[in-house]
Amino acid sequence: MSWIQRANHLFSDPVPDFAFEVSPAGIAWGEPKKPGQVSFQPLEAGVLRVNPLHDNILRPEEFSRAVARLIPPNGSRKQRRVALILPDFCARVTVLDFDTLPSDPHEQEALIRFRIKKTLPFDVDSAVVSFSAQSRSGNGKKYDVVVAAIAMEVAARYEAPFRQAGCHPGFVTVSALAALSLSDEVNGKENPVLFAKRTDSVLSLSVIHQGNLRFFRCLELETGESQEILDIFFPTFAYIQDELSTQPQLIRMCGFPLVSATPREGWESALGVRLSTVRSRFGTPGPYDAGLYGYLETQEGA
Repeated sequence: MSWIQRANHLFSDPVPDFAFEVSPAGIAWGEPKKPGQVSFQPLEAGVLRVNPLHDNILRPEEFSRAVARLIPPNGSRKQRRVALILPDFCARVTVLDFDTLPSDPHEQEALIRFRIKKTLPFDVDSAVVSFSAQSRSGNGKKYDVVVAAIAMEVAARYEAPFRQAGCHPGFVTVSALAALSLSDEVNGKENPVLFAKRTDSVLSLSVIHQGNLRFFRCLELETGESQEILDIFFPTFAYIQDELSTQPQLIRMCGFPLVSATPREGWESALGVRLSTVRSRFGTPGPYDAGLYGYLETQEGA
């Protein structure tokens, strides 16, 4: 079991009643106990605008009504557990390397907050910070720590409608991290694999090596044209070469309109790697539900 699956199972015990992925386009949702059934409810334009610094919910009444329509009454005052998957660009995700880590979780968090303080566009003292340590294979006690940080107010506004509907968001993550479960390489020992996920004008890049997440980057695209994206891939390849002394043999793609052979072959020729579109046992992941499909992959059979 990969570190992604271990983390998801750790924070999702018991299995939640519902899982939701929120995007400006709408809300994708499913029931982890019935992972083959995924639905999508569109949101009107302007209800949500993703930003790491400011409130993302521009029309809270409409967002609350959309959430309420998806959650049927249960005839009880007991809160139902839900998993909540947020847009990539509303948070900051990074991978930190450590030669050693203190054993105390509070000391770990203090050290991590210190390390990310100058890199965040918002105040770390008013941020929700989550992290997961990965031990490097063959490197003794060295660790790569995946850190996700989000402004507390931004997270609270996403969670509020679900709490109002009688739910407890017991597991919260961002789409690109949840979607990594769609890549077989999170369980393998293969050469580095680049996972590229696009949601409208946001591109998220993840590098998986020996089952660990070694690099993560999320940025807004200016034009979204092929050359702009290729110009982002090239320095990522240089990083992989410098850090891992090898090159990726595969790019896992999600949310890209490479539906014909011609653009696919052009990208493969320019990059010198093979491209592969991600798949799920439960459906075809797209730009607005890949995180949900990835999350359901880790919950199936739980």
